[in-house]
Amino acid sequence: MGDRLKVFGIDIVKGSVRSRSRRPMYALVRMDGSRIESETEVSLFRLFRLLTAEQPDILAVDSLQEIAADQHELFFFLQGLPPRTRLVQVTGGERKESLQKVAGRYNISFNKFDPFAEARTTAQVATLGAGAEVIAFENESEIVVSRHRSPGKGGWSQNRYVRKMHGAVQLKGREIEQALVTAGLRYEKKETRAFGGCSRVAFRVFAVRDQVPVSTYRGADVQVRISGKRLERIRFRPLSAKPRYLIVGIDPGTTTAFAALDLDGNLLHLQSSRQMTMSDVIEALYKVGKPLIIASDVEEMPFTVEKIRRAFSAIAFTPKQDTSVETKMELTAPFEYTNDHERDALSAALDAFRQYRHRFQNLMKRIPSGHDLDEVRARVLRGQSLEQVIGEMNTVTPVLIPDAAPVTVDEKHDERVRVLDGMVKRLRAYVAELQEEIKAKDYELHRMSSRLKKVSTSRDAALAKNAEVVKRDAVIQSLKKRLHKEERHNRNLVKRLARIRKFAELSMEGDVVPVKVMDTLTKEGLRKLADDVGVDEGDLVYVNRTDGWGRSIVRDIADLRVRAVIVAEKNLAVGDPHLSLSFREAGIPLLSDKETITQVRGKQGLCAKEALESTLARWKGEQERHEREKKTELIEHIFKEYKSERGKVVKKGG
Repeated sequence: MGDRLKVFGIDIVKGSVRSRSRRPMYALVRMDGSRIESETEVSLFRLFRLLTAEQPDILAVDSLQEIAADQHELFFFLQGLPPRTRLVQVTGGERKESLQKVAGRYNISFNKFDPFAEARTTAQVATLGAGAEVIAFENESEIVVSRHRSPGKGGWSQNRYVRKMHGAVQLKGREIEQALVTAGLRYEKKETRAFGGCSRVAFRVFAVRDQVPVSTYRGADVQVRISGKRLERIRFRPLSAKPRYLIVGIDPGTTTAFAALDLDGNLLHLQSSRQMTMSDVIEALYKVGKPLIIASDVEEMPFTVEKIRRAFSAIAFTPKQDTSVETKMELTAPFEYTNDHERDALSAALDAFRQYRHRFQNLMKRIPSGHDLDEVRARVLRGQSLEQVIGEMNTVTPVLIPDAAPVTVDEKHDERVRVLDGMVKRLRAYVAELQEEIKAKDYELHRMSSRLKKVSTSRDAALAKNAEVVKRDAVIQSLKKRLHKEERHNRNLVKRLARIRKFAELSMEGDVVPVKVMDTLTKEGLRKLADDVGVDEGDLVYVNRTDGWGRSIVRDIADLRVRAVIVAEKNLAVGDPHLSLSFREAGIPLLSDKETITQVRGKQGLCAKEALESTLARWKGEQERHEREKKTELIEHIFKEYKSERGKVVKKGG
C-alpha cells in the first residue's frame, strides 16, 4: 500500500490572531489517510505542541488570515512548524477560491457555520490534493548553537561553570557538523571562541530546512535554533501538479481565437491573435490545462481544429448544423469579448458544455463524496463505466517485485560488468563534481543578484530624486514666466489708469475739451483705443490716418455713440469722397482739426471748446439740409415711378 498522508485541518472557533484580549481557539481535525482520528478544540500553543509531537505531513487551513495577522507573523508561524510539516492553503494561492467551491470539486458538502465541519472539509480536500503549499524560505538554512543560560556574576566555581558550558556548546557544534558531513550537505561554519570552548557556533547550510538532519534542541547548558532564509515575498506551490480538464472552443482563420472553460462552465481563458500558429495554440492550452473536449461552431470540424484535437487526444464536438449569429450572441451574452472571432470560439465551447451539462449533473448525483469530480467525468466521457472508475480510484495496487531467477554469467560477461561498473562509478564522481560546481555557481549568481538589486535600488532612488528635482524646476520656471507676464500686465494697467485719470482731469477744465487719439480708422485701431483708455458715449475721437477705412468701422463707431470724429484737414482734402458721406449717413459729425483748433500730442489731444461748438452747429445745419434733400429726392423718385405706372395703365385702357 502507498504511504498515507497525516493531515491536520484547522478552523477558528472563536477569537482572532489580531486580538490581544481574545486569543484564537481552533477546531482541530486529525486525519490519517481517509480516516478521521479525532476532533478537538485547541489553543494556538496546544496546536504547536501537537504539531511538534506528531509531525503531520500537512497542516491545512482555508485562509492564512486565521493563523497570522501579517507576513511577519506568518514567517514566525512557519518557523515554528516541524521540518516535515507543510502549510497548505486549500483555497488556492495568489488566486483564492471559496472553500465551498473547492469542496464541490470533490462532491463534498458541509455546514459553513460549523467550524468543525469546515476543519474536517479542509483536511479532506488537502488529503485529496487540493490547494497550494506556502513557501516562505529559500534553499538555505541557519543553525545556531549557543549557551542556554547566562554565566552570571560568578563565585568560587565560576570558571569551572563557564568552562563546562562553553565545552558543551563546542561539543554540540561538532556533533552537528558530523551530521551535516554524513548527509553530504554543503555548509559554512563560524565559531566564536571563548574560555573552555565556544560561546557560539553558527552553520550556514545550503539546503532547505526539512533536509537538515538536525532538530531544535534545548538542554541545561546548550540550545540549538534552526531557521530558514526568508524569501522577500511569500510564494505558493500547487499541492497537485495535475492539470485541470478543459472544454475548448476554437475558431481558426487569419485571426485565430480559442476559449477554455472548466467542466463546470467557468471561463478560464479567452485569447485571439493574427500571428498565432497551431503550435502556439497547443502551447497556450498546455499552460491553461488539459483539453478534454475540443469544439467548433460549424457542422464539419475544420482541418486545423482537428489536428489540435488529435494532439491532445480530445473528444470532438460539432453542432448538428452551423451555429447562427443570433445563437452565438445569445450564448455569449453574459461574457465579455473583443471581436467576433473570440465570440465564435466562446460560443463553440459554451455549446459543447450545454450538451454535456445534464450528463455531468447526473454523474454528480451518483459519485460518492471524496472523489475528484473532474477525473471521474473525464474517464466516463472517454468510455469507462462509473463503477469501473470508482473502483480504480478506490483501489491502490501494490507494486510487487518478483523473485529474481538465477542467472549464469560466464567469465567474459563478468569482466564486461566490472568494466561497466567502474565506468558508472567514474561518471557518478564526475556528476557529483559538476553538481558541486553548479551549487557554487548558483551561490555566486545569488550573491551577484543581491548586489545588483542593491545597486538598482540606490540608482532608482537617485533617478527618482533627480526626476523630482527636474519636475520642481519646471514648475518654478513656469511660475516665473507667469509672474513676469502678470507684472507686465500690471505695468500696462498702471499706465492706462494714469492716462484715464489725466483725461478726466482735462475734461474738468472749461476752455478746452480732451480728445482721444486713434491711430487708424480700422477695427484694430478701435480695439487698441478701447484697450488703452476706453471709448465712451460722448467722447471726441481724433484719427491720425483714414486709409484702409470701411463701412463696418463707421457702423462700429456709430454704435459707440461718440460725439464727433476729428481728422486732419489734408485727409479730408485728398481722402476718399465717400468718407464724409458715410459718416453723414451714420449721423456722426466728421470734423477737421483746423476747424476745431485741435492739437495732438502722443495719445491725447485738446480742442478749443468754442470752435468745437460752432463747428458742430454748422455741421448740424448741413446735416438737416442733407436730410431735407434726401427726402425731396425720395418724393420726386416716388412721383416719377407713379407717373410712369399711371402712363402704362392709360395706354392699356386706350
